[in-house]
Amino acid sequence: MLARYKIYRGKRPPADPQPVGIRQDTRWRTRHPLHPTQDIVERYLASPTEEAWRAFRAAYLNLLDKRFSGDRESFDRLADLARANNVFIGCSCPTEKNPRVDHCHTWLALEFMKHKYPDLTVDFPSLDRVAIRPVDDSSADR
Repeated sequence: MLARYKIYRGKRPPADPQPVGIRQDTRWRTRHPLHPTQDIVERYLASPTEEAWRAFRAAYLNLLDKRFSGDRESFDRLADLARANNVFIGCSCPTEKNPRVDHCHTWLALEFMKHKYPDLTVDFPSLDRVAIRPVDDSSADR
């Protein structure tokens, strides 16, 4: 099974226990095959509007497609690991800058992996358990 988890700085809150399984950090600072680039993350977080999210989504999925074409073995190994174990890909989202878990690269990574490996069990976070605040697009005109 492949899912996501939130990485905390400091002590993890008791209400959000560490997932049981293999945890893999996929933030931009890592070399994980699912990590985004620093540039696309910073561009999105500088102004996290719906338009910026669409641009991030397109850039990130394009990046994953290129990586998949160039090094499919890394993705195959991840899929094989997740078929045999509970694997959790991690990020710091949701955060104050990006409060929507469905606007995190890990959500897109789960979609990507499910598309490439239809037999893979992929567990998306429940959105009703996560506070989703609408993104303020009004700042885009300033």
